[in-house]
Amino acid sequence: MPTDEEVVEVAADAAENVVFSRFDASDVEDVDVTVTFEDDVLEVDVYVNAPESRVDEKRVAEDAALAARSAVDDLFADDEN
Repeated sequence: MPTDEEVVEVAADAAENVVFSRFDASDVEDVDVTVTFEDDVLEVDVYVNAPESRVDEKRVAEDAALAARSAVDDLFADDEN
């Protein structure tokens, strides 16, 4: 069973990977990925501010949060095998 720390780290890494795969780092003025995992409840919040980019910041933030949840699902699935 993954530790709470491992879950948070995997989720945060996945979210950040999505953000920086969609934006040039120089376009991102601010990014905030907040992940908590307590009592088997995962919460992921992603905020992206990249005003000079043509990419939809809200969409990328939502995709990043989904990727974080998926990465945690994969982590638990791998642990079961």
